[in-house]
Amino acid sequence: MYLGVAGLYLLLSSAVEIGAQDALQHGIKIAPESQKIIGKLTALFSLDSFGGGFLTDALVSYWFFRRFGLTEQDLGMVFFVVHLLNALSHLGAAWLARRIGLVNTMVFTHLPSSLLLMALPFAPSAKFAILLFFAREALVEMDVPTRQSYVASLVAPNERSFASAVTNVARNLCWALGSAVAGVLMQNVAFSAPLIVGGGTKVTYDLLLYRGFRRIKPPEEEAALSQKFMAP
Repeated sequence: MYLGVAGLYLLLSSAVEIGAQDALQHGIKIAPESQKIIGKLTALFSLDSFGGGFLTDALVSYWFFRRFGLTEQDLGMVFFVVHLLNALSHLGAAWLARRIGLVNTMVFTHLPSSLLLMALPFAPSAKFAILLFFAREALVEMDVPTRQSYVASLVAPNERSFASAVTNVARNLCWALGSAVAGVLMQNVAFSAPLIVGGGTKVTYDLLLYRGFRRIKPPEEEAALSQKFMAP
């Protein structure tokens, strides 16, 4: 499937690039203001991804297996529903972002999902834990498309590839680090420690993101607010 995607990319023309010839000849220059925004978002996204590294499918599957004795068949069905909810949440994120904005959608869906995750170790039964997990997964992916849209909206068109590359590379590195630490905590501190630490890290990310960026809105949201206040 990856090879198929690569083939589709080869069919694209250079028209998809913004200022392709100019960028090739002179390089991409990042404005100082964009550098500040990219730096702050990279630090925040790295924190979020570090927390996400504690919550891989493999680790959560193992947690359900050890805690409640779920079989491989049961786990397969659980994660089938989980990833279906993840996919549907992307559509829900677009609908919600049009109404309350990108940052609000990112924070007000991601924060409850982290709290639901932290409640998992206290679930009295497998059914209750699975319901909490489903509720969490229905919300947790809503920040993915909104996050990508937000990054692209805050920088100039010719800076978008750079901004996406920096933030995504940082996320991948911190996710790997979080996965390594999660195993150590599960083995040496407490079996449910990764759920608590991972969820708590994500809560911290949500609060810092809202504090730092709640007033920094994409141009289209600023325009919508202006029209709203100017309307008779």
